Amino acid sequence: MSENKVYTAIGMMSGTSLDGIDMALIRTDGKDFTKLEDFKTVPYADGIRQKIRDVLGVRHANDVTKVVEKLVTEAHIQAIQDFGHRADLIGFHGQTILHDPSQKFTWQIGCAKSLAQATGIDVVGDMRIADIKAGGQGAPLLPLCHRAFASEATRPIAILNLGGVGNVTWLGEERHDILAFDTGPANALIDDLVKEKTGQRYDSGGKIAKAGTVHQEMVDDWLQHSYFTRPVPKSLDRDEWQVKRAYDLPLEDAVATLSAFTVQSVVKSFEYLPTVPKVIYVAGGGRLNQFIMDELNAAMPCPVEPVETLDWNGDAVEAKGFAYLAVRSLLGLALTLPTTTGVPAPMTGGVLYKATSGKGALCSGMVK
Repeated sequence: MSENKVYTAIGMMSGTSLDGIDMALIRTDGKDFTKLEDFKTVPYADGIRQKIRDVLGVRHANDVTKVVEKLVTEAHIQAIQDFGHRADLIGFHGQTILHDPSQKFTWQIGCAKSLAQATGIDVVGDMRIADIKAGGQGAPLLPLCHRAFASEATRPIAILNLGGVGNVTWLGEERHDILAFDTGPANALIDDLVKEKTGQRYDSGGKIAKAGTVHQEMVDDWLQHSYFTRPVPKSLDRDEWQVKRAYDLPLEDAVATLSAFTVQSVVKSFEYLPTVPKVIYVAGGGRLNQFIMDELNAAMPCPVEPVETLDWNGDAVEAKGFAYLAVRSLLGLALTLPTTTGVPAPMTGGVLYKATSGKGALCSGMVK
């Protein structure tokens, strides 16, 4: 147990795979002590999921984005009410519809102010804004969480998160040895294709990919994208790549080719790590895709294992992380570092929305 004040916090995460809302209840001092108390996932209703898809990539608020933001907010409010826990604080990520750090632009829809007022719990939202305004990438945001959660692991290690987009946190032997960046696409491109071709939400277990043949010439072409030669830290949007050519392939080949692109983009990105990790621990839905995990293990010079090997709940990592970051924000501690987002100096962030106050910023996480 920590000697510092311990807070009870709920983290809420809805990622670019558009699966739904993850919620984690934790106890933490915002430093090295964290304990997961409960976790729950609430899938988005199909109608909401499609409405979010319809506004992906939008840069300006309009009548449609306002409707979708209201639906996303209401879904988060209902999720918290169904979760049934009280807490000191909620860490609210919102739903990213566009992330373009090159233009100092990021937009997460969802109204933290309304969430606070409806739940009666203070909310920390808008966690990417301070970093991106200061010249950082605004992502990835979880590296300091990974450092805290993996405090007892033998280093160097890498935490590879395969959600909609892939990102890695490398942790060296010393506490200050940390580097993080987005590796490239992860599940989003695969999920989009599977959804359009089959109506299913994802390639369960990688079974479709396993039945297909990789069209390596397509993968090689996508790997020529300038993103892979940009210096780290760096981040990207889920739709950075145009992969519609894959849609003309047979289903199994298309899924295998996009899955191989995810794997090979990770391999290519790992060239930027300072040293080879002893183990790569995989979080996010990608860890459940056996095609991706097998290909990573074949390609990497070290073991690739799901984060459950560290006794983590692999589904809860991001939601747990945003609960942790909310407490750090409340304490004025850094959320990002020069080596995790490229921000010029360690940077706190987040906006506190008091449950009892009628005042607050606009209900939008857009930066422009």
